[in-house]
Amino acid sequence: MSFRIEPLPLAPFQPLFALDGETLRAMGARRTTADAPHSAPCRVSLADAEPGERLILANHRHLDDPFSPYRSDGPVFVRETAVEAALDPGVLPDMLSRRLLSARVYDAAWMMTDADVVEGRDLAARLKGWFGHPDTAVIHLHTARRGCFLATAARA
Repeated sequence: MSFRIEPLPLAPFQPLFALDGETLRAMGARRTTADAPHSAPCRVSLADAEPGERLILANHRHLDDPFSPYRSDGPVFVRETAVEAALDPGVLPDMLSRRLLSARVYDAAWMMTDADVVEGRDLAARLKGWFGHPDTAVIHLHTARRGCFLATAARA
């Protein structure tokens, strides 16, 4: 069973780049600059920001079903130059392949049916296995150490 990695849409974040620092702070967001390689994974382009690249760090509700006890939000980076990723089925972006990940598997009612920590290099095989179960609707991928949402895996 194949999968597709889905980015966050660019549209909700684009207006943030025109705001000043004070307005961003009032919204709970920050303008920041990547300070090291692989330190700021962009959730729209699904690529790590290069050192010196400007980003917005903002809160995003990645599981917004009001009836799910797993409703959740958290911080996400978006590169100022982000272009929405469009990956082919079965393709993992480098920003996922290089990280230790926490995968959370949900059914159509947004109830968690499984979860595990997985090395990014092993993710494709694990996704195929999870999507082999008919109850699996979507899988959310997070950083394992800090727990930040990275991307969604959907059935392809």
